[in-house]
Amino acid sequence: METDGGAGKCCEKTKKLMLKDYIKGSPKESDLHLTTESIELKVPQGSNAVLVKVLYLSIDPYQYIRSTKIEKPGYFSSYSPGSVMASYGVGRVLESGHSDFQKGDLVWGTTGWEEYSLITEPETLFKIQHSDVPLSYYLGVLGMPGLTAYVGFYEFCAPKKGETVFISSAFGAVGQLVGQLAKLTGCYVVGSAGSQEKYTLDEPEGIKNMMNIIYKRLRLEGFVVTDYFHLFPKFLDFIIHIWQVVYASQLLKHDASLSSVTENEATVNNASLSARVILAWETE
Repeated sequence: METDGGAGKCCEKTKKLMLKDYIKGSPKESDLHLTTESIELKVPQGSNAVLVKVLYLSIDPYQYIRSTKIEKPGYFSSYSPGSVMASYGVGRVLESGHSDFQKGDLVWGTTGWEEYSLITEPETLFKIQHSDVPLSYYLGVLGMPGLTAYVGFYEFCAPKKGETVFISSAFGAVGQLVGQLAKLTGCYVVGSAGSQEKYTLDEPEGIKNMMNIIYKRLRLEGFVVTDYFHLFPKFLDFIIHIWQVVYASQLLKHDASLSSVTENEATVNNASLSARVILAWETE
């Protein structure tokens, strides 16, 4: 059963997923260790840290990279053996030393793979303003993958209707969202993927996958999405607007009851927009 903890509650049991040692080759279950510890659910006095109850966690490719020994750390650095794994997560604030976050707030950002996580850099957290959508979407279309797709497509690529957009790794968390944005813009979309299984699509109006479409002209410009976190409010307004448009079109198309349309749209959005594998803690 989920608990809101309670400020200052002592000796709560918490599960943590630890990295045993640097991963070599393909990851194995034995590379990780699940442990249970007793902790005090309290923010250190005088700290601006935020204590959250973790509700959802994402599983991302970069976590494998960080689980190996990186000889020359750059943007990524290695997890330390014996440390808690980390990723983007969604949580509920239990106690806060930061004025921007209050007990009960829902947030998303970098958390540990643990039931209770003390965030010592709360500047990396985003308060969830729209809780009328599945919270897991903040690890996909409404989170880092969605923001990355938005920034890359609109801030860097900025194509016009009728232009051709090529997407490498169109099966990935970001790539499939860029494909949706490009289709909404009226572009002709070409995507590539790493295997036949990935790019066999049942939907004929989906992203077309051709490996050798680009032969002379290709614009390539890299960016780090954390440099564009200031655009998150603008991005969120954009996505919520699309959500509302899709919802309205479902109403007109199906002429159904509110409850059935909500269920239909949730299915559609889960299938076409959600781009993240979600790990939720088991509740007792």
